[in-house]
Amino acid sequence: MRSKTSEHALACTGTNVGSTIPMEELSAFLNAARGAFSDNTERALRADLGVYSAWCNECRLAALPADSETVAAFIDAMAASSRAPSTVRRYVSSIALAHKAVGHGAVTKSPLVKLALQRMHRRKGRRQRQALGLTWTLRQRLLGASGDRLIDMRNRALLAVAYDTLLRRSELMALQVTDLSVEIYGAATVLVRRSKTDVDGQGAMLYLARDSVALVREWLARSGIEDGRLFRSLKKGGAVGKQLDPSQVSRIYKAMARQAGLPAEVVEGLSGHSTRVGATQDMIASGIELPAILQAGRWKSTAMVNRYGERLLARRNGAAQLARLQCRD
Repeated sequence: MRSKTSEHALACTGTNVGSTIPMEELSAFLNAARGAFSDNTERALRADLGVYSAWCNECRLAALPADSETVAAFIDAMAASSRAPSTVRRYVSSIALAHKAVGHGAVTKSPLVKLALQRMHRRKGRRQRQALGLTWTLRQRLLGASGDRLIDMRNRALLAVAYDTLLRRSELMALQVTDLSVEIYGAATVLVRRSKTDVDGQGAMLYLARDSVALVREWLARSGIEDGRLFRSLKKGGAVGKQLDPSQVSRIYKAMARQAGLPAEVVEGLSGHSTRVGATQDMIASGIELPAILQAGRWKSTAMVNRYGERLLARRNGAAQLARLQCRD
């Protein structure tokens, strides 16, 4: 049974986010957080806490520190809106981080908050929409349909590097020319200096195949880039810009798919994460061992591998193997 606070707060949807200034405590926390996280994480944190503080102000509730009833009511309100469960869970993680910073970290672990999350999952489920995997077959189709313009050369190199390295969008855009070290036989290693799961910058070394290196060399030779960012924006007339925003990665894949004449549902299914998904699916389909897949994607657990490859893995489960033994498949 919901409290009066919950019932009142459900009417506050937090839609007037742009007109609300975050509370003093939240502003202080966000300022203190500058540089402590990756750029993407910091942007998400600011956006999430902006939504939360706007909703609290609209409902006249204390945002930081908040009581568990307020956080539970916020979850109920967000779940009643069009926001996805994954988005609401991210909101709660950001709220938890802010409260932990001011010594109130237990608020998001309370039974009321857990029950609110359970209500949301019971109503909307936990399953997230997965990006279409940009597998080897699709990769080759996109590369083969690409033209000879400078932008086509950049897009081919970008796609090839993303597939081989399983890099996230921000990691891909942060690559420097000097991060590539070409071996004698034509392949290369790629140094990833910093990532979502490596905010301290210990770095990781990844592999780039010979055909991908050839596409990168073609892009660099044609663009005249010798140092700095590997992938750049292109201005009208073909002038090379300084950097390419991570949000452009999905647009590049979609543009290449349209150029290849692929169906609209394929184009729409592609995202900046598609190469990471597709390469993982190809490794599973090829029978590559799990430790090697984890190393390639820099995962610490099997959760994402299982999610990306769930259809392929279903064909290997006990029931599938039994059906084959019984000659029913």
